[in-house]
Amino acid sequence: MGTDIGDLLQKRKAKLSDFANQVVAIDGFNALHQFLSIIRQRDGTPLIDSTGRVTSHLSGLLYRTASLVEAGIKPLFVFDGKPPDLKSETLNKRKEVRESSWEKWESAKAAGDLKSAYKYAQASSKVNEEIIEDSKYLLDIMGIPFVQAPCEGEAQAAHIVLKGDANCVASQDYDSFLFGAPVVVRNLAITGKRKLPGKNVYVDVEPEIIELEESLKALEITKEQLIDIAICVGTDYNKGLEKVGPKTALKLIKKHGDIYAVLREKGVEIEAVDRIREIFLHPEVTDNYEIKWGKPDSERLFKFLCEDHDFSVDRVEKAVERLKATSGARQRTLDQWF
Repeated sequence: MGTDIGDLLQKRKAKLSDFANQVVAIDGFNALHQFLSIIRQRDGTPLIDSTGRVTSHLSGLLYRTASLVEAGIKPLFVFDGKPPDLKSETLNKRKEVRESSWEKWESAKAAGDLKSAYKYAQASSKVNEEIIEDSKYLLDIMGIPFVQAPCEGEAQAAHIVLKGDANCVASQDYDSFLFGAPVVVRNLAITGKRKLPGKNVYVDVEPEIIELEESLKALEITKEQLIDIAICVGTDYNKGLEKVGPKTALKLIKKHGDIYAVLREKGVEIEAVDRIREIFLHPEVTDNYEIKWGKPDSERLFKFLCEDHDFSVDRVEKAVERLKATSGARQRTLDQWF
């Protein structure tokens, strides 16, 4: 998902405590995809309630957000709106991958191949309207604010940071930089151990910070040139140039100056290149939002999670206490955030 420019960017390790008392604009769809992908049983089956409704995303939102709050972080979730028309091809391809992965998952389960079943199940994850609405409702009764973007959530999150209403964007994708986010933190919603694709090897997953200006300075390019590099590699709105990865794209842009000169030199075209650049340079965002943290509504949380979705009363009670608990080195409580 997004553009593959991560190898070019300057990253440094971080800890949750580094973000204490900071507002973090979390890419909501990105986080939900992670929860749905990772929070599964051994054969890849997601967590479900007694009626068969998926609850992996609710589990991830509740317990991971409680951990963030406990660390003194002020989470703000940002949800995607209507995607640009240029994204339709990418969305269709993702749908095909999900449907194919679903079939392979079912076959692997039937064959008793749990390893393959889990892998294909992860790729079959889908964030639908019910999942989105339930997630927003859960955040609301947890006292956690969210913003509905008119278009791309990462663009809106970047805009909120640029306005000074948040300190950084949290997302696994690198598109946030193309929309101008000055600081992005990865691996915030998921930490612990992660299995490397295709290998029986697990690595530690820790938060990492990437600052746009630091990376631009190290690469000796402008933000516009970073966008052009991403277009060369491929974005959600276009296929990349044939046999051009991020390092080659960097060399091409530094040599020729911009995407237009690169295309002329190679004698190729990228359809709607002007519109793609415009999406990143002047994204559709809104200032019509309110950011306010509230107290968790224990009664509604127990009803929604325990009565409606079969969550453990004891575990929900502990999560609610964590949401209410003091956090950070200064022992600040949620009451001081309102």
